[in-house]
Amino acid sequence: MNIVPVEKKEELSRIRRLLHQHPELKYEEIQTAKLVLQSLEDKGYSVESGIAETGVVALYDSGIPGATVLIRADMDALPIFEENEHEYKSKIPGVMHACGHDGHTSILLGLANELKDSGKYFVPKGRVLLCFQPAEEGGSGADRMIQAGILDRYSVGAVFALHVWNHIDIGRVGVVNGTMMASVDEFKITVKGISGHGAMPEHTVDPIVVGSHIVTALQTIVSRNTDPLEPCVVTVGSFHAGNAFNVIPETAILHGTVRTYSKEVYHSIPKKMEQLVHLIAEGFGAKVEFEYKRIDKPTINDPKMADIVRKATIQILGEGSLTEEHTRTMGGEDFSAFLNERPGCYFFIGSRNEKKGFIHPHHSSFFDFDEDALPIGLAILKQVITEYLSSH
Repeated sequence: MNIVPVEKKEELSRIRRLLHQHPELKYEEIQTAKLVLQSLEDKGYSVESGIAETGVVALYDSGIPGATVLIRADMDALPIFEENEHEYKSKIPGVMHACGHDGHTSILLGLANELKDSGKYFVPKGRVLLCFQPAEEGGSGADRMIQAGILDRYSVGAVFALHVWNHIDIGRVGVVNGTMMASVDEFKITVKGISGHGAMPEHTVDPIVVGSHIVTALQTIVSRNTDPLEPCVVTVGSFHAGNAFNVIPETAILHGTVRTYSKEVYHSIPKKMEQLVHLIAEGFGAKVEFEYKRIDKPTINDPKMADIVRKATIQILGEGSLTEEHTRTMGGEDFSAFLNERPGCYFFIGSRNEKKGFIHPHHSSFFDFDEDALPIGLAILKQVITEYLSSH
Protein backbone atom coordinates (compact mmCIF):
# COMPACT_ATOMS: atom_id res chain seq x y z
CA MET A 1 0.00 0.00 0.00
CA ASN A 2 1.81 3.09 -1.20
CA ILE A 3 -0.12 5.46 1.03
CA VAL A 4 2.95 7.50 2.04
CA PRO A 5 6.63 7.28 1.03
CA VAL A 6 8.57 4.36 2.51
CA GLU A 7 10.78 6.60 4.63
CA LYS A 8 7.75 8.16 6.29
CA LYS A 9 6.27 4.72 6.99
CA GLU A 10 9.54 3.78 8.63
CA GLU A 11 9.50 6.94 10.73
CA LEU A 12 5.97 6.25 11.95
CA SER A 13 7.02 2.73 12.98
CA ARG A 14 10.20 4.02 14.63
CA ILE A 15 8.26 6.43 16.84
CA ARG A 16 5.59 3.86 17.61
CA ARG A 17 8.19 1.26 18.66
CA LEU A 18 10.05 3.76 20.83
CA LEU A 19 6.79 4.59 22.60
CA HIS A 20 5.94 0.90 22.88
CA GLN A 21 9.20 0.22 24.70
CA HIS A 22 8.51 2.97 27.24
CA PRO A 23 4.81 2.76 28.15
CA GLU A 24 3.32 4.94 30.88
CA LEU A 25 0.04 4.61 32.78
CA LYS A 26 -2.74 7.19 32.94
CA TYR A 27 -1.58 10.60 34.18
CA GLU A 28 2.00 9.26 34.31
CA GLU A 29 2.75 9.96 30.62
CA ILE A 30 5.64 12.25 31.56
CA GLN A 31 8.31 10.91 29.18
CA THR A 32 5.74 10.42 26.42
CA ALA A 33 4.63 14.03 26.77
CA LYS A 34 8.26 15.19 26.71
CA LEU A 35 8.85 13.28 23.47
CA VAL A 36 5.71 14.82 21.96
CA LEU A 37 6.64 18.30 23.18
CA GLN A 38 10.18 18.07 21.80
CA SER A 39 8.98 16.76 18.44
CA LEU A 40 6.45 19.57 18.09
CA GLU A 41 8.86 22.29 19.15
CA ASP A 42 11.50 20.95 16.76
CA LYS A 43 8.95 21.48 13.98
CA GLY A 44 8.32 25.06 15.07
CA TYR A 45 4.99 24.66 16.81
CA SER A 46 3.90 26.85 19.69
CA VAL A 47 2.86 24.22 22.22
CA GLU A 48 0.59 24.25 25.26
CA SER A 49 1.54 21.48 27.70
CA GLY A 50 0.58 20.33 31.18
CA ILE A 51 -3.13 20.25 30.29
CA ALA A 52 -4.92 17.73 32.51
CA GLU A 53 -1.48 17.07 34.02
CA THR A 54 0.30 15.58 30.99
CA GLY A 55 -1.78 16.59 27.96
CA VAL A 56 -0.30 18.55 25.05
CA VAL A 57 -1.91 20.60 22.27
CA ALA A 58 -0.40 22.37 19.27
CA LEU A 59 -2.11 24.54 16.66
CA TYR A 60 -1.49 24.62 12.93
CA ASP A 61 -2.89 27.77 11.29
CA SER A 62 -3.21 27.92 7.52
CA GLY A 63 -3.35 31.72 7.68
CA ILE A 64 -6.67 31.70 5.82
CA PRO A 65 -9.82 32.30 7.90
CA GLY A 66 -11.90 29.21 8.47
CA ALA A 67 -13.00 26.64 11.03
CA THR A 68 -10.83 24.78 13.54
CA VAL A 69 -10.81 20.98 13.59
CA LEU A 70 -9.40 18.96 16.50
CA ILE A 71 -7.61 15.64 15.93
CA ARG A 72 -6.99 13.59 19.07
CA ALA A 73 -4.55 10.83 20.00
CA ASP A 74 -4.46 9.11 23.39
CA MET A 75 -1.08 8.43 25.01
CA ASP A 76 -1.54 6.12 28.01
CA ALA A 77 -0.76 2.42 28.38
CA LEU A 78 -2.22 -0.36 30.53
CA PRO A 79 -1.12 -2.24 33.68
CA ILE A 80 -0.42 -5.47 31.76
CA PHE A 81 2.78 -7.54 31.64
CA GLU A 82 3.73 -7.95 27.98
CA GLU A 83 4.33 -11.53 26.85
CA ASN A 84 5.48 -10.76 23.30
CA GLU A 85 9.11 -11.39 22.41
CA HIS A 86 9.66 -8.86 19.61
CA GLU A 87 12.65 -6.52 19.85
CA TYR A 88 10.46 -3.53 20.76
CA LYS A 89 8.60 -5.16 23.66
CA SER A 90 7.93 -3.10 26.77
CA LYS A 91 10.92 -2.37 28.98
CA ILE A 92 8.66 -1.49 31.90
CA PRO A 93 7.57 -4.60 33.84
CA GLY A 94 3.81 -4.78 34.27
CA VAL A 95 3.07 -1.89 31.89
CA MET A 96 2.25 -2.32 28.21
CA HIS A 97 0.76 -0.53 25.22
CA ALA A 98 -1.87 -3.24 24.83
CA CYS A 99 -4.46 -1.13 23.03
CA GLY A 100 -2.59 0.75 20.29
CA HIS A 101 -2.26 4.20 21.84
CA ASP A 102 1.42 4.18 20.91
CA GLY A 103 0.27 3.94 17.29
CA HIS A 104 -2.22 6.78 17.71
CA THR A 105 0.46 9.07 19.15
CA SER A 106 2.84 8.14 16.33
CA ILE A 107 0.18 8.92 13.71
CA LEU A 108 -0.59 12.32 15.23
CA LEU A 109 3.09 13.22 15.40
CA GLY A 110 3.33 12.17 11.76
CA LEU A 111 0.38 14.45 11.00
CA ALA A 112 2.13 17.30 12.83
CA ASN A 113 5.14 16.83 10.57
CA GLU A 114 3.00 16.65 7.43
CA LEU A 115 1.21 19.87 8.36
CA LYS A 116 4.48 21.76 8.69
CA ASP A 117 6.04 20.16 5.60
CA SER A 118 3.12 20.24 3.18
CA GLY A 119 0.02 21.56 4.96
CA LYS A 120 -0.59 24.17 2.28
CA TYR A 121 -1.43 21.32 -0.10
CA PHE A 122 -4.15 19.68 2.01
CA VAL A 123 -5.35 22.40 4.44
CA PRO A 124 -7.43 24.75 2.26
CA LYS A 125 -8.20 27.15 5.11
CA GLY A 126 -8.75 27.30 8.84
CA ARG A 127 -6.78 25.60 11.60
CA VAL A 128 -5.93 22.14 12.92
CA LEU A 129 -5.60 21.53 16.67
CA LEU A 130 -3.42 18.54 17.49
CA CYS A 131 -4.54 17.07 20.83
CA PHE A 132 -2.34 14.56 22.67
CA GLN A 133 -4.53 13.33 25.50
CA PRO A 134 -3.63 11.49 28.70
CA ALA A 135 -5.62 8.93 30.64
CA GLU A 136 -8.07 7.44 28.19
CA GLU A 137 -7.91 4.11 30.01
CA GLY A 138 -10.34 4.85 32.84
CA GLY A 139 -8.94 8.24 33.75
CA SER A 140 -11.43 10.52 31.95
CA GLY A 141 -8.57 12.45 30.39
CA ALA A 142 -10.83 13.80 27.66
CA ASP A 143 -13.20 15.31 30.22
CA ARG A 144 -10.32 16.99 31.99
CA MET A 145 -8.92 18.48 28.79
CA ILE A 146 -12.37 19.85 27.97
CA GLN A 147 -12.67 21.25 31.49
CA ALA A 148 -9.32 22.95 30.92
CA GLY A 149 -11.05 24.91 28.15
CA ILE A 150 -9.29 23.75 24.98
CA LEU A 151 -12.46 23.53 22.88
CA ASP A 152 -13.51 27.09 23.61
CA ARG A 153 -10.00 28.56 23.77
CA TYR A 154 -9.20 27.33 20.26
CA SER A 155 -12.76 27.75 18.88
CA VAL A 156 -12.97 24.09 17.87
CA GLY A 157 -15.81 23.35 15.46
CA ALA A 158 -15.43 19.59 14.97
CA VAL A 159 -13.52 16.67 16.48
CA PHE A 160 -12.09 13.46 15.01
CA ALA A 161 -10.14 10.51 16.37
CA LEU A 162 -9.11 7.09 15.11
CA HIS A 163 -8.25 3.80 16.77
CA VAL A 164 -6.27 0.91 15.31
CA TRP A 165 -8.60 -2.07 15.56
CA ASN A 166 -7.55 -5.72 15.57
CA HIS A 167 -11.09 -6.91 14.89
CA ILE A 168 -10.99 -5.42 11.38
CA ASP A 169 -8.57 -6.52 8.63
CA ILE A 170 -5.80 -4.24 7.47
CA GLY A 171 -6.89 -2.05 4.56
CA ARG A 172 -10.42 -1.54 5.82
CA VAL A 173 -11.98 1.20 7.95
CA GLY A 174 -14.91 0.88 10.36
CA VAL A 175 -17.27 3.83 10.75
CA VAL A 176 -20.95 4.12 11.69
CA ASN A 177 -23.57 6.81 12.20
CA GLY A 178 -24.82 7.34 15.74
CA THR A 179 -23.68 5.24 18.68
CA MET A 180 -20.49 3.29 18.07
CA MET A 181 -19.31 2.47 21.58
CA ALA A 182 -21.14 2.14 24.88
CA SER A 183 -21.14 4.23 28.01
CA VAL A 184 -18.91 3.04 30.84
CA ASP A 185 -20.39 3.18 34.33
CA GLU A 186 -19.15 1.61 37.54
CA PHE A 187 -21.20 0.50 40.52
CA LYS A 188 -20.47 -0.77 44.00
CA ILE A 189 -23.05 -2.43 46.24
CA THR A 190 -22.26 -3.00 49.92
CA VAL A 191 -24.64 -5.39 51.66
CA LYS A 192 -24.64 -5.27 55.47
CA GLY A 193 -26.21 -8.12 57.36
CA ILE A 194 -25.70 -9.71 60.78
CA SER A 195 -22.77 -12.06 61.18
CA GLY A 196 -22.78 -15.29 63.10
CA HIS A 197 -22.00 -19.00 63.15
CA GLY A 198 -22.43 -20.85 59.89
CA ALA A 199 -24.29 -23.62 61.71
CA MET A 200 -26.86 -21.23 63.18
CA PRO A 201 -28.08 -19.06 60.30
CA GLU A 202 -31.35 -18.28 62.05
CA HIS A 203 -29.46 -15.79 64.23
CA THR A 204 -27.98 -13.95 61.26
CA VAL A 205 -28.82 -11.97 58.17
CA ASP A 206 -26.59 -13.54 55.54
CA PRO A 207 -25.17 -10.88 53.17
CA ILE A 208 -23.91 -13.58 50.80
CA VAL A 209 -27.43 -14.86 50.22
CA VAL A 210 -28.72 -11.29 49.83
CA GLY A 211 -25.90 -10.44 47.45
CA SER A 212 -26.57 -13.57 45.40
CA HIS A 213 -30.20 -12.58 44.96
CA ILE A 214 -29.06 -9.10 43.93
CA VAL A 215 -26.68 -10.52 41.29
CA THR A 216 -29.50 -12.58 39.80
CA ALA A 217 -32.07 -9.80 39.99
CA LEU A 218 -29.76 -7.28 38.31
CA GLN A 219 -29.94 -9.35 35.13
CA THR A 220 -33.65 -8.52 34.89
CA ILE A 221 -32.69 -4.87 34.38
CA VAL A 222 -31.58 -5.93 30.90
CA SER A 223 -33.99 -8.80 30.22
CA ARG A 224 -37.20 -7.31 31.61
CA ASN A 225 -36.75 -3.57 32.20
CA THR A 226 -34.96 -2.47 29.01
CA ASP A 227 -36.18 -2.41 25.42
CA PRO A 228 -34.76 -5.57 23.76
CA LEU A 229 -33.70 -3.42 20.80
CA GLU A 230 -31.55 -1.21 23.03
CA PRO A 231 -28.08 -2.65 23.82
CA CYS A 232 -27.39 -2.84 27.55
CA VAL A 233 -25.05 -4.85 29.78
CA VAL A 234 -25.05 -5.16 33.57
CA THR A 235 -22.07 -7.15 34.85
CA VAL A 236 -21.04 -7.95 38.41
CA GLY A 237 -17.31 -8.40 38.06
CA SER A 238 -16.40 -9.13 41.67
CA PHE A 239 -18.18 -10.46 44.76
CA HIS A 240 -16.23 -10.43 48.03
CA ALA A 241 -17.50 -11.68 51.39
CA GLY A 242 -16.12 -13.52 54.39
CA ASN A 243 -12.86 -15.31 55.10
CA ALA A 244 -13.83 -18.45 57.03
CA PHE A 245 -15.74 -21.56 55.92
CA ASN A 246 -17.98 -21.68 59.02
CA VAL A 247 -18.72 -18.01 59.58
CA ILE A 248 -21.50 -15.96 58.05
CA PRO A 249 -19.88 -12.55 57.49
CA GLU A 250 -21.38 -9.17 58.21
CA THR A 251 -20.63 -7.62 54.82
CA ALA A 252 -20.61 -8.53 51.14
CA ILE A 253 -19.33 -6.20 48.42
CA LEU A 254 -20.38 -6.41 44.77
CA HIS A 255 -18.48 -4.41 42.17
CA GLY A 256 -19.43 -4.15 38.51
CA THR A 257 -20.05 -2.19 35.34
CA VAL A 258 -23.00 -1.03 33.23
CA ARG A 259 -22.78 -0.41 29.47
CA THR A 260 -25.50 1.36 27.47
CA TYR A 261 -25.97 2.85 24.00
CA SER A 262 -28.91 5.23 24.03
CA LYS A 263 -29.20 8.41 26.09
CA GLU A 264 -32.59 7.26 27.45
CA VAL A 265 -31.25 3.98 28.83
CA TYR A 266 -28.08 5.72 30.01
CA HIS A 267 -30.15 8.02 32.22
CA SER A 268 -32.72 5.46 33.43
CA ILE A 269 -30.52 2.54 34.52
CA PRO A 270 -29.08 3.88 37.82
CA LYS A 271 -32.49 4.61 39.36
CA LYS A 272 -33.84 1.20 38.34
CA MET A 273 -30.82 -0.55 39.81
CA GLU A 274 -30.88 1.37 43.08
CA GLN A 275 -34.60 0.72 43.61
CA LEU A 276 -34.21 -3.00 42.94
CA VAL A 277 -31.18 -3.38 45.21
CA HIS A 278 -32.82 -1.63 48.16
CA LEU A 279 -36.06 -3.60 47.86
CA ILE A 280 -34.20 -6.94 47.82
CA ALA A 281 -32.09 -6.00 50.83
CA GLU A 282 -35.14 -4.81 52.72
CA GLY A 283 -36.93 -8.06 52.01
CA PHE A 284 -34.13 -10.00 53.72
CA GLY A 285 -33.72 -7.57 56.61
CA ALA A 286 -30.35 -6.34 55.40
CA LYS A 287 -29.07 -2.85 54.76
CA VAL A 288 -27.40 -1.76 51.55
CA GLU A 289 -25.24 1.07 50.24
CA PHE A 290 -25.44 1.73 46.49
CA GLU A 291 -22.72 3.75 44.72
CA TYR A 292 -22.86 4.59 41.02
CA LYS A 293 -20.10 6.33 39.10
CA ARG A 294 -20.22 7.70 35.57
CA ILE A 295 -16.96 7.20 33.67
CA ASP A 296 -17.66 7.61 29.93
CA LYS A 297 -20.78 8.54 27.99
CA PRO A 298 -21.82 6.62 24.85
CA THR A 299 -19.61 7.41 21.85
CA ILE A 300 -22.06 8.92 19.35
CA ASN A 301 -20.92 9.95 15.87
CA ASP A 302 -22.51 12.84 14.00
CA PRO A 303 -23.78 11.40 10.66
CA LYS A 304 -22.42 14.33 8.63
CA MET A 305 -18.98 13.96 10.20
CA ALA A 306 -19.12 10.19 9.65
CA ASP A 307 -19.80 10.88 5.98
CA ILE A 308 -16.63 12.97 5.86
CA VAL A 309 -14.66 9.97 7.16
CA ARG A 310 -16.34 7.70 4.62
CA LYS A 311 -15.52 10.05 1.76
CA ALA A 312 -11.92 10.40 2.94
CA THR A 313 -11.54 6.63 3.26
CA ILE A 314 -12.77 5.99 -0.28
CA GLN A 315 -10.41 8.68 -1.57
CA ILE A 316 -7.46 6.90 0.07
CA LEU A 317 -8.36 3.20 -0.03
CA GLY A 318 -11.04 2.98 -2.71
CA GLU A 319 -14.51 1.50 -2.91
CA GLY A 320 -15.09 -1.54 -0.73
CA SER A 321 -12.76 -0.35 2.03
CA LEU A 322 -15.55 0.69 4.41
CA THR A 323 -17.20 -1.69 6.86
CA GLU A 324 -19.63 -1.64 9.75
CA GLU A 325 -18.89 -5.24 10.73
CA HIS A 326 -17.01 -5.55 14.05
CA THR A 327 -17.32 -1.79 14.45
CA ARG A 328 -20.06 -1.29 17.04
CA THR A 329 -18.95 -2.53 20.45
CA MET A 330 -20.00 -2.44 24.10
CA GLY A 331 -16.51 -1.28 24.96
CA GLY A 332 -16.13 2.35 26.03
CA GLU A 333 -14.08 5.35 24.92
CA ASP A 334 -13.62 8.71 26.59
CA PHE A 335 -13.52 10.50 23.22
CA SER A 336 -17.27 10.41 23.82
CA ALA A 337 -16.76 13.51 25.97
CA PHE A 338 -15.49 15.45 22.93
CA LEU A 339 -18.38 14.16 20.81
CA ASN A 340 -20.81 15.29 23.50
CA GLU A 341 -19.50 18.86 23.08
CA ARG A 342 -18.83 19.08 19.34
CA PRO A 343 -19.93 17.26 16.18
CA GLY A 344 -17.38 14.71 15.11
CA CYS A 345 -16.54 11.12 14.31
CA TYR A 346 -14.60 8.30 15.95
CA PHE A 347 -13.52 5.51 13.60
CA PHE A 348 -11.50 2.31 13.43
CA ILE A 349 -8.47 1.66 11.23
CA GLY A 350 -8.22 -2.06 10.52
CA SER A 351 -4.97 -3.48 11.93
CA ARG A 352 -5.62 -7.24 11.93
CA ASN A 353 -3.44 -9.39 9.69
CA GLU A 354 -3.68 -13.15 10.20
CA LYS A 355 -0.83 -13.88 7.78
CA LYS A 356 1.54 -11.79 9.89
CA GLY A 357 0.15 -13.10 13.18
CA PHE A 358 -1.54 -9.88 14.29
CA ILE A 359 -4.66 -11.54 15.67
CA HIS A 360 -4.68 -10.90 19.41
CA PRO A 361 -7.42 -8.68 20.86
CA HIS A 362 -6.94 -5.35 22.56
CA HIS A 363 -5.91 -5.49 26.23
CA SER A 364 -4.28 -8.90 25.65
CA SER A 365 -0.74 -9.44 26.95
CA PHE A 366 0.08 -10.64 23.40
CA PHE A 367 -1.48 -7.64 21.64
CA ASP A 368 0.34 -6.18 18.65
CA PHE A 369 -0.89 -4.76 15.35
CA ASP A 370 0.12 -4.48 11.70
CA GLU A 371 2.08 -1.24 11.40
CA ASP A 372 0.81 -0.80 7.84
CA ALA A 373 -2.18 0.71 9.66
CA LEU A 374 -0.05 3.71 10.64
CA PRO A 375 0.38 5.30 7.18
CA ILE A 376 -3.23 4.42 6.36
CA GLY A 377 -4.41 6.29 9.45
CA LEU A 378 -2.20 9.27 8.65
CA ALA A 379 -3.40 9.48 5.04
CA ILE A 380 -7.07 9.28 6.04
CA LEU A 381 -6.67 11.97 8.71
CA LYS A 382 -5.09 14.27 6.15
CA GLN A 383 -8.03 13.70 3.81
CA VAL A 384 -10.54 14.18 6.66
CA ILE A 385 -8.97 17.56 7.37
CA THR A 386 -9.22 18.51 3.68
CA GLU A 387 -12.85 17.41 3.44
CA TYR A 388 -13.96 19.15 6.64
CA LEU A 389 -12.13 22.45 6.23
CA SER A 390 -13.11 22.73 2.56
CA SER A 391 -16.75 22.99 3.57
CA HIS A 392 -16.52 24.91 6.86
